[in-house]
Amino acid sequence: MLSRIKGRTTPAAWREPRAILWATAGVATLGFLIILEIFARRYAGIPGPLTEQAKETIFAPKPGPLYAGLALMMVVLTWRQRFVAVGAAIGIDVVFVLVRWAVDAEAADGHSFGNGALWVMLGYAVIAVTRRSGRERVLLLKGVGLGLLLAAGRKTGDIWLIITAKTRPTVLDQYVATADQALGNPSWLVGRILQATDPIGTHLLGLVYAQLAVAAVVVALYQLRNVGVEGRFPRHHLVRTFLVIGLLGPGIYMLFPVVGPVFAYGPGASGTGGVQWAVANLWPHTPPAVTAPHPMTYDGITPRNCMPSLHTAWATAIFIHTRKGPRILRYAGTFWLIATLGATLGFGYHYGTDLIAGVVFALTIEVALRSIDRGGDRSGVQFVAYGTAVFAALLVSYRYLPTQMAGHPWLFGPLLILAMASVIHRYVRITGLWEPKAAPAPQPDPRPELV
Repeated sequence: MLSRIKGRTTPAAWREPRAILWATAGVATLGFLIILEIFARRYAGIPGPLTEQAKETIFAPKPGPLYAGLALMMVVLTWRQRFVAVGAAIGIDVVFVLVRWAVDAEAADGHSFGNGALWVMLGYAVIAVTRRSGRERVLLLKGVGLGLLLAAGRKTGDIWLIITAKTRPTVLDQYVATADQALGNPSWLVGRILQATDPIGTHLLGLVYAQLAVAAVVVALYQLRNVGVEGRFPRHHLVRTFLVIGLLGPGIYMLFPVVGPVFAYGPGASGTGGVQWAVANLWPHTPPAVTAPHPMTYDGITPRNCMPSLHTAWATAIFIHTRKGPRILRYAGTFWLIATLGATLGFGYHYGTDLIAGVVFALTIEVALRSIDRGGDRSGVQFVAYGTAVFAALLVSYRYLPTQMAGHPWLFGPLLILAMASVIHRYVRITGLWEPKAAPAPQPDPRPELV
């Protein structure tokens, strides 16, 4: 059977590659989760993401990720089906809560309900396989997969952070802090500003930092609002970028373990770290002196999750994907990016160098995904190569040139900003070329003059 008729591609010609792509992505994701499960048990002595997700079918889970996943799954449903799904999830949760209360089972703080959302998603997976066929089955399975991936992504990220702490006993904070001198120690500056605005500034930025995933779900729901009506997902959306950032980022943590200024140069936070592990108790009032950096031992529970700043990368992705939304969404995306940058620095979780790497990381992944959708567009491949080279150059310079960077801030500070700006400029240019151009409105034929 011919796949092309008179130069036009029939549905069979594009369905097969798309189906292969989705099948490959599914197998790769499952393989990654299995490998992470084995790695977590063997090297960190903890259950992996598959075990943790399976436990939440019975034990009290944290509700946020599961109900966010359910919300994403429901974009493929009709409004009637959405009400049924939400009602079923709440009803199942009520039953679980009553049973736990009856048997006097204790639940961890903040882990009271959420089983219902997971059971509903699993139920729709069964419905897709047994009661649907063709495009309806594929669409429903995509929705379920998206919801479960979001829920499992949180588990995967948490386990990755534990693995970084247990397998990387030494950290490279002294190198990054020294290189950060080229930028003027922004974490120390913003940290003092945030302390001066306490408690208003602290509470506001703390809320923004903690609810980044909520903002992402809101933007994703806007982008996917027409999936149920159109019967297909848009070619590209925020969830894809968000998940890939979370998938690849922890791998960089393993190569470049850094805990952050509040830990390496302060008392720690969130119950981890401490002055006994720090170089000195300097953050945020006394910038560190320029000395020869060395790897330093740190505790076995604080995540090495600074380089690059994934919060910055995710906030950048949110900003990018709100540019085509309504005005209020664009304003919200801009606010979330600025507030996230302030929070990452002001709470001492990141150095300025981390943020620069995070922006480059996010833009490179964004273009890579869009380039794949365009069949490996040449300009997209060139951008990905350039972004990867800039990102690698940043990490190499932080590791091997920190003293030189601190000694010549007038040179290396602008170079770091220019490197990031060059990636931003190329991103704006290439995505501008990819945007469809509006056809000019037809002009009426000129009327002949009356004689």
